[in-house]
Amino acid sequence: MASNPLLDTHALPPFAEIEPEHVVPAIETLLDENRAAIEALVADAEQDTPTWECLAAPLEALNDRLSQAWSPVSHLNGTMNSQALREAYQACLGKLSEYSTWLGQHAGLFRAYQALKDSPEYARLDEAQQRSIDNTLRDFRLAGIDLPEAQQRRYGEIKARLSELANTFSNQLLDATQAWHKDVADEATLAGLPQSARETLRANAEAKGVEGYRITLDFPSFFPVMTYADDRDLREEVYTAFVTRASDAGPNAGEFDNAPVMEETLALRRELAELLGFTTYADYSLATKMADGPGQVIGFLEDLATRAVPQAREEYAELEAFARESLAMTELAPWDVGYASEKLREARYAISDEQLRPYFPAPQVVDGLFKVVERLYGVRFEEDTKAPRYHEDVRYFRILEDDAPIAGFYLDLYAREGKRGGAWMDECRVRRQTEGGVQLPVAYLTCNFTRPVGDRPALLTHDEVTTLFHEFGHGLHHMLTRQTVADISGINGVAWDAVELPSQFMENFCWEREGLDLIAGHVDTGEPLPEALFDKLIAAKNFQSAMGMARQIEFSLFDFRLHHELKTPGAGEIQALLDEVRDAVAVVPRVPFNRFQNGFGHIFAGGYAAGYYSYKWAEVLSADAWSAFEEAGIFDPATGRRFRTEILEQGGSRDAATLFEAFRGREPSIEPLLRHSGIRAA
Repeated sequence: MASNPLLDTHALPPFAEIEPEHVVPAIETLLDENRAAIEALVADAEQDTPTWECLAAPLEALNDRLSQAWSPVSHLNGTMNSQALREAYQACLGKLSEYSTWLGQHAGLFRAYQALKDSPEYARLDEAQQRSIDNTLRDFRLAGIDLPEAQQRRYGEIKARLSELANTFSNQLLDATQAWHKDVADEATLAGLPQSARETLRANAEAKGVEGYRITLDFPSFFPVMTYADDRDLREEVYTAFVTRASDAGPNAGEFDNAPVMEETLALRRELAELLGFTTYADYSLATKMADGPGQVIGFLEDLATRAVPQAREEYAELEAFARESLAMTELAPWDVGYASEKLREARYAISDEQLRPYFPAPQVVDGLFKVVERLYGVRFEEDTKAPRYHEDVRYFRILEDDAPIAGFYLDLYAREGKRGGAWMDECRVRRQTEGGVQLPVAYLTCNFTRPVGDRPALLTHDEVTTLFHEFGHGLHHMLTRQTVADISGINGVAWDAVELPSQFMENFCWEREGLDLIAGHVDTGEPLPEALFDKLIAAKNFQSAMGMARQIEFSLFDFRLHHELKTPGAGEIQALLDEVRDAVAVVPRVPFNRFQNGFGHIFAGGYAAGYYSYKWAEVLSADAWSAFEEAGIFDPATGRRFRTEILEQGGSRDAATLFEAFRGREPSIEPLLRHSGIRAA
């Protein structure tokens, strides 16, 4: 049989060689080899007191080899989706879940780790190794190691099914997004749309061999229509298609409906939690987070709501008055809110995304991002044009310190067909100690920005710039780690409600003159952002910020209460809970056909189930961390070095609260978040 590139050792994934038919044989081979190797490790551990070198280190190597095969497959499934790859990916999910359950419930392996913990050997290990062992023992218990055999078996069945359901949810959302489009022949229909958006829609049409313009539900197409299109009927049509994706309503009603997936997912999550002795899935979720319990999370969100919602209602009343007086709108519908808000922002601050776009050509923004990081942390960036890539748009960079490489990353900026929406960072390689030296970390950094058209570079909105900085913050957490134990290296082992700290922290540089002077440069002249535009940008920073916070609180409360209060809800009960949450905290109008929940991939296909509150929780940490830079200077070398040393380099080696206090010298305060968000004191 021809060699399988997923089974060969590579510094970077050999993307050009990977075919869908390689996937299942490679994963089956690795799982079989891992099982045999683990049984041998356990047999050896039973003969003598286990050590790190004879138990944990070889197990880490086995897991890393499996990860190096699966990581590129998973990444390609998200960025270069095809039917053949999708089927191969789907075929492996159950096998990987079964292996994970087998590993987590392996009594012999559990005994070996417990013996290592209880032996004098444990005391001689460093803090990171001890933390890894402690986490492993905790995870054994969370995988049902203490359960009777029949319940262990049921746990495995549930985990496998939940993995399949998450993939189904994601696939159906992608299919629903790509199933709808609207072709526009008459450019007059697009009145109000800026030229950059029209060029994107024309490029969409050209790519499909049709005349005119094509509107899709991908963000670079959807967002400009909702923000700028003067044609209210067009906005309503596009809005309706977007908010009914993967549901029983809208233009593709019932075709990709995620409701049954949500119902089964929530029932199985509840059953899983109860199997493990937790009252609800929310309790189970918090077992690995900073928050002490559901009461603390609910209290935190309700406290934020108390501060933000009254101000959000004032902001919405202002919008209604403006729409009535200046836009002749007697009543705002959901598809009017973005449009009217942009008009109000332009009227109040004389600024729009389109004025700013020419100052944020993508190459300049990327270069500026690198300069910010270089000034903060004393590293430099170098592109490797010979590294294996999976698409012509993708670039690969190395990070160097003292001229030696310390990490690398793939940068994939633009939306395209077959690529799931949103922006994310993922792990390609993790930093760890190997027999041959330290394996350097490599990250995937993925966005969905508007593509360049013709010879012109892509021009980003300021929101897209902050998105790039956000994801790069996650990337720096992964890449600047100094940990050499995989389980706590980079973002591994970091409490989920603290993992957004480095990403949200990086966004701040997009709002500072010193930062923007590195990031912004006019596409034609290279001139920096003019002072007048900068002043308007800052003045408009907290425009409708309370409305934005209320929206995040709505998502967070819905997610947490869904996993804490409802046992086996049907689609109607899920909708009823969302309506109840909206009655309490939402300020914008809503329509009965909105099926936001059917596209809420963060909690049904991502890692945020009973954890969406983490964005706000971590924002308290990031705003307070940023206030240290405000006090010392945003490029202060000592503060930058301290943030790198105490936060970024530590990974999951210690509790997030301990790391934050080591950096800030005290417990976090909520006041910087309220101040940065323009939320008045209650």
